[in-house]
Amino acid sequence: MGMVATDYVGFHASIRPNKIAVVDLKSGTSWSYSALNDWVSCVVTALSQRGVTQGDRVAVLANNTPGIIVLHIACARLGAIFVPLNWRLSPSELAVLLADAAPSLVLGDAFLDKKNISGESLSAFLSKAQSLKPSPLMLSDPDSPSLILYTSGTSGLPKGVLLTERNINETAINFSVLGSVTENSVFLCDSPMFHTIGLISNFRPALMRGGTILISDGFDPTRTLMRLGNKNLNVTHYFCVPQMAESMRTASNFDPNLLDSLVAVFTGGAPHPAANIRKWLSDGIPIVDGYGMTEAGCVFGMALGLEDIEPKAGSVGLSTPRVQTRIVDENLQDVEDGGLGELLIKGAGVFSQYWQNPEETIKAFTKEGWFRTGDIMRRDKDGYYWVVDRRKDMYISGGENVYPAEIESVLAVLDGLTEFAVVGIPDEKWGEVGQLFWVASKNSILTESTLRTYLKEELAGYKVPKHITNLTKLPRNGSGKILKNDLRKLGVDVALDIMHQK
Repeated sequence: MGMVATDYVGFHASIRPNKIAVVDLKSGTSWSYSALNDWVSCVVTALSQRGVTQGDRVAVLANNTPGIIVLHIACARLGAIFVPLNWRLSPSELAVLLADAAPSLVLGDAFLDKKNISGESLSAFLSKAQSLKPSPLMLSDPDSPSLILYTSGTSGLPKGVLLTERNINETAINFSVLGSVTENSVFLCDSPMFHTIGLISNFRPALMRGGTILISDGFDPTRTLMRLGNKNLNVTHYFCVPQMAESMRTASNFDPNLLDSLVAVFTGGAPHPAANIRKWLSDGIPIVDGYGMTEAGCVFGMALGLEDIEPKAGSVGLSTPRVQTRIVDENLQDVEDGGLGELLIKGAGVFSQYWQNPEETIKAFTKEGWFRTGDIMRRDKDGYYWVVDRRKDMYISGGENVYPAEIESVLAVLDGLTEFAVVGIPDEKWGEVGQLFWVASKNSILTESTLRTYLKEELAGYKVPKHITNLTKLPRNGSGKILKNDLRKLGVDVALDIMHQK
């Protein structure tokens, strides 16, 4: 276990103290590396005074704000574990996560009241901290966990991905190498900071290299385009999901000529059709699709040259020398280039365990320690990777992973259903949406409307199936398993019928 003297914020506070590190676009306030480091050091004191110590969890439920990154780095210095919560979740979903993480401190903004969560004001805590004496930079262990990011679980229960500073720094290195990040880079962060894209990909590469981060309180295509075209802001790196990229293209103020300060638009988190990528390329803007996951950070990324991307549009790119990869068949035997198989990865960026969940942790790795991504891929002769399919049933709606099992577990407690299943089907706006097929029991009073109302109360909006279809029975195979592929085909037909009726 090697010890490091400090983190990158502390390091840049020494070598480029006056360089702007973070700008809060909402308030117009900015912090140099020196000021950011002082703020983090004061928050370490504030947390210590509250009795937060190594291994304790600090949860936050709040919209994007510089305080989130300050708190995370302060937790890392203390050896505490930061737990950012997804404010899109329902109160009951959040209660499950809080019971699992058992934080010793819960901070937040107006979302605390909205979601009926007891906690303290994040802004009051952070501003009070600034009057305290800064804690000296301490030796910290890069292999102690500093973050839990919750991912929806295939079993219906969320899993907490436990990440160390070493894991996170690997993503920063990989993204800096793939994305040409330097001290002159300026990142615009619209993505929510409870996600790996928002909290890690948008922040850590810039902080590692001494660049600048502009924090926005959310994505609005028109406003984002104005910022990307603003020569005073000089944004070089913008990371989003493909749906965000598409909604910028259709915005009234989209003008590719204004976006010439961008090194690239980086996309991930969902499939990105080659045709859509080529639209950006024809406008002279590199759009770089990559592949990563909460458990492993940044894994693959495309080359940045327009002429390099064009012939490989739709690929998720190449791996850096820091990531070991294999594509294997069902027996975990390597497949040849061009063959389909599950992607396995190894490297310092890969997490080591799910929080308090040894069973899922064991399932996630092979005996030799390779992480099983569950994603079906092929590698071409040039070493580029292509996602063919994802984990069996998961679908991605607007960049959010949705697991049908989670929706089905909420339906399981309802009276009036004999059988039901959720599948993901293609959708023009969101990439994919859910389709619920259900069979009513005798004398059931359930309707499409009552089902939708119930699901809206129990789940985040993006998890509620867009289409709900009543059947007399669900297709099953000889052993009684529901044939989800048949349902997907049926779902696509239903969606096409709905489109034709419009």
